[in-house]
Amino acid sequence: MAVEYNGTTGTADAGYSSRVSNLNIFYDTGHMAFITLSAVLVLLMIPGVGFFYSGLARRKSALQLVLLSMLSVAVVGFQWFFWGYSLAFSRTGNAFLGDLSQFGLMKTIGQPNGSSAMPDILFCLYQGMFASITPALAIGAVADRGRMLPAIVFIFVWSTIVYDPIAYWTWNANGWLSKLPSYDFAGGGPVHIASGSCALAYSLMLGKRTGYSGTGGLPYRPHSVTNVVLGTVFLWVGWFGFNGGSALSINIRAIMACYVTNLAAACAGITWVLLDYRLERKWSTIGFCSGAISGLVAITPAAGFVAPWAALVIGVCGGLCCNFATKLKFLTGVDDALDIFAVHGIGGMVGNILTGIFGASYIAGLDGNTYPPIGWVDRHWVQLGNQLAGVLAAFTWSFVMTCLILFLMNLVPGLSLRVSADDEDVGIDDCQLGEFAYDYVELTRHVADTTTTVSERHASSDASTAANEKALPPIISAA
Repeated sequence: MAVEYNGTTGTADAGYSSRVSNLNIFYDTGHMAFITLSAVLVLLMIPGVGFFYSGLARRKSALQLVLLSMLSVAVVGFQWFFWGYSLAFSRTGNAFLGDLSQFGLMKTIGQPNGSSAMPDILFCLYQGMFASITPALAIGAVADRGRMLPAIVFIFVWSTIVYDPIAYWTWNANGWLSKLPSYDFAGGGPVHIASGSCALAYSLMLGKRTGYSGTGGLPYRPHSVTNVVLGTVFLWVGWFGFNGGSALSINIRAIMACYVTNLAAACAGITWVLLDYRLERKWSTIGFCSGAISGLVAITPAAGFVAPWAALVIGVCGGLCCNFATKLKFLTGVDDALDIFAVHGIGGMVGNILTGIFGASYIAGLDGNTYPPIGWVDRHWVQLGNQLAGVLAAFTWSFVMTCLILFLMNLVPGLSLRVSADDEDVGIDDCQLGEFAYDYVELTRHVADTTTTVSERHASSDASTAANEKALPPIISAA
């Protein structure tokens, strides 16, 4: 058993005020191992985002999305060390934002933070992965038309001005949403609503892609369904660390969070497939993957508060709402290329709201602590209003500030957001990276394969085959 921490608390401190030579005596190695593994699982999710987005995009812009997801780890990794962690999780600060008492991770070693089960530096590592994946989710909005340099600069600025304050409001004990309280177990507001509304704003500021139709989008198919499935697998596996690790120690609550996460994803995947089947009479692989992600998003704020039966309802509602939300871009005229707002923005809202309905104190108490009544299940009717406050705060702050950041950046020489029309036609991978996801790039199929009927494509293929056969020399039989 670990010894109860006896050093200074409530202020930034390295952890040595207890005057012990071995800080490890204050922590259980099992808890620390679990959170470290959870951090690694969240890191695994970030290339999963890249593969998922890359598969949905056109071949000529596929590599950019993978690269930007990994650059998010690098840029936010520095930002989190520099001042991000201090702004979001310093022990002192007002109701809106933390201070710089832990700037550059000074005095950030062995004092508990987040929970008594982990030292400050471990909490910093784990939360840093959340900070890294959030802009990676949002930056998919640049698909097919956004420049790299502004996107990289934007990740740093947005993490500082948007993500850190929302994370502080939600998870820091001094934050105004935490004091309300508005419950958010693993990031429905700071991660999903913030990234979804950011993607909506980025898409709006970039403008529509060339050839975009207000009723049909762009006439092309996702270039690699296999990459979409691969990205979904990475995300689904990593979400066990994302939600389970948010219990901040290994206990029954963490296990319950993992179980309801899996259940919600499964139910949402089935829901989305059936919704698509009713229209197309086809069993859609991409539909299943999109549905599973929507269920994972919706259960995120509720994972540590709801029973399995409620997770089933949340999964179905998440898949249903996010599926219909994919049509919003045609109503608003915003070219959200990868439906990031529909899945993450709307999914996060659904999860946050349903937490106010299905949240139960006896589920939260599975970590060994005592909690007041949470949601309508506990007859705590006012909680729904608190949850709505969290939803509106996260959406409004992220959307407005993203528009403002991008507007100002676009005025700076060298930071124009969008590539030229010629570069867009050639492809982002060619003009911005000089590298390709594959060893060849098709310049015509991304449009032509969907502007003809199936029978016309087959006829064209048959004619091409016949022409090739005529051009070949006759085969001489060995007999």
